[in-house]
Amino acid sequence: MVRFAHIADVHLGGWKQQPLQDLNFQSFKKAVDICIDEKPDFIIITGDLFDSAYPDIEILKKTFFEFRKFKEAKLPCFIIAGSHDYSVSGKTFLDVIEKAGFCKNVTNFEETEDSIILNPTIHKGVALYGYPGKKSSLEINDLRKIKLNDSPGMFKIFMLHTTIDKAKGTLPIDSIETELLPKADYYALGHLHIDFQYGNFVYPGPIFPNNFQELEDLEHGRFYIVDTEAINSLKKIELKIKKVVPISIEIKNALIATEKIISELDKKDIEDKIVLLRISGELENGKNSDIKFAQIEEFAKQKKVYFLLRNTHDLKTKELELEVEIRNSEDIEEETINVYSEQNPSDFNKLIPQLMNTLSIEKQEDEKNDIFENRLIDESKRVLKF
Repeated sequence: MVRFAHIADVHLGGWKQQPLQDLNFQSFKKAVDICIDEKPDFIIITGDLFDSAYPDIEILKKTFFEFRKFKEAKLPCFIIAGSHDYSVSGKTFLDVIEKAGFCKNVTNFEETEDSIILNPTIHKGVALYGYPGKKSSLEINDLRKIKLNDSPGMFKIFMLHTTIDKAKGTLPIDSIETELLPKADYYALGHLHIDFQYGNFVYPGPIFPNNFQELEDLEHGRFYIVDTEAINSLKKIELKIKKVVPISIEIKNALIATEKIISELDKKDIEDKIVLLRISGELENGKNSDIKFAQIEEFAKQKKVYFLLRNTHDLKTKELELEVEIRNSEDIEEETINVYSEQNPSDFNKLIPQLMNTLSIEKQEDEKNDIFENRLIDESKRVLKF
């Protein structure tokens, strides 16, 4: 009856690291080329084509080139905005792509006092309805008021960029109750970066993982080709470009951590692969800055790694426990400094009270930030005799 590609959460321009931003675009390009080879009836993109409502001009130029391929292949493309490329003003670069004739934004609705009525975009017996995602899940309350301007006898696709209750798991976020949504034949979802199906509610997952955790969990991007006449209507298309090598290391001594990490890297085949270096533990010796990450990255480059991405979120410094007997609450600062100085002897300790006093100075009314910062630095240098 109908065959289409369901793409979501492309997030072009999302990675700040250029090698991963390049991979993100390569993954999208691969999805475009596969769609052209598969020749579906049309393509739908359910939000967050861009990571921002105002993407970089270079990203735009490359995106236009890929969308031109759809047009030349006579493949219609239908889109909605997501929470990242949505704008309160309603004006985004999705409009520019639409004005160029490369796609159609199916968001079309009328508001009444107590409801939002969606009008369909009709394409060869298929009625496409869409409502955009918004920042901070603000679309949820709107979705509870949604009604469809009916299209009898047509296959109804409802394009949404939101969180449904059946998919959120234990996430402490607002979600739309699936039973409150108007009836459709296929709910084309985006927003959650998961490969998930509940009845005819489908999240295809992102075109490329968008952070460290997603690279660990998903490794690569994916989308679906949906064929309503096939026995298995959902055909998953996996976008494998670079292999991912996860490495988890627990560190207690920062002074020997560099050698330990390099030793682990040396055991792995990391050539032309993404290395996910997760470092955890509670440091008993040394501090985070004692780990020479520049040296580690240089070693990885020598082994021809594609990119090394590190995560030190779970690397903690052991907290110093001070047992202080305080007879007078007004003496707490002085007593704490005395105990600390006994356990950590240093000539600088006698400067602690003066430095604390200096760092507690307040910004004057109408004083500019840079002037205040310079005054603070100058006073601190004077105390430290720099």
